[in-house]
Amino acid sequence: MPIHLRAEHGAYAEACLLPGDPLRAKYIAETFFDDPVEVNTYRGLLGYTGTFGGKPVSVQTSGMGCPAAAIVIEELVQLGVKKILRVGTCGGLRADVMGELIVALAAAPADKTALEYVGNEPFVPTASFEIVHELVHQAKELGRTVRVGPIVSSAVFYQPDQGQARRWAERGILAVEMEAAVLFTLAAIRKIQAGCVLVVSDLVPGAHEVGGGQFVYLSDEELQKAVNEMSELALHTITA
Repeated sequence: MPIHLRAEHGAYAEACLLPGDPLRAKYIAETFFDDPVEVNTYRGLLGYTGTFGGKPVSVQTSGMGCPAAAIVIEELVQLGVKKILRVGTCGGLRADVMGELIVALAAAPADKTALEYVGNEPFVPTASFEIVHELVHQAKELGRTVRVGPIVSSAVFYQPDQGQARRWAERGILAVEMEAAVLFTLAAIRKIQAGCVLVVSDLVPGAHEVGGGQFVYLSDEELQKAVNEMSELALHTITA
C-alpha cells in the first residue's frame, strides 16, 4: 500500500481522471459515475472508483502544484493505473480563449519538479498522442469546441515577474496551470498514457489588455457548465 493513497492494488481502475481539487473529484464521481466507491480519503486526497458507460473508471485528486501531483501520480502507477487524464482549470494567456476547453499538446516545465525527474536535461513534457487524438474525436462527437496547443506548468500562481505572462503568450502558449508538466514527464518515464484537458476559468494579468492588470474570471454558473462539459468529454475519452 502506498504512503498517501491508502488503497490496495486494484482499487483504482486502469483509467483515471486527475483533478486538482478534492471536491471536484467528489463531484465528478457523484455526478457522472455509476455506483461510485470512495477508495481514498487520506490527507484529503479524495479518490473514487465506479463505472461510466459500463466501463471501470476512477477519479483522484492531485492537489495543487507539481510536487503534490508527482506523489499522487507515482502512487497511482504503483496501484496499477495505466491512463491518466488531468481535468482542471487554467489561466488563459490570450483573451480569445476565455471559457474554452483546451487540450494540451505539451506543457512547458516552469517548475523544477519535472526537471528533476530528467536530471535537468532538455526535455519536452508531451501528452500521449492517443489521448489527444481521442479528446479531439470525442469533442467532435459531442459537438464541443476545443482549442489544441501548448500550455505551461508554473510553480508560482501570483507571478512576481510582471512580463512573464506576456512572454509566454508571445511564444504561442495558450494557458498556464500547475500540474501537467510533471504528469507528462512521469507518463514518459513510467510508460503510461497521459493527457490534459482544461477549462480556461480566468485570464492572466499582463498577457493581454483585458482586465487592466487584474484577473478576469468566469462566473460561478459559467464555470460549472464548462466543468460539466469538460468532465463528460474526459470520461468519454478515458473509457473509449
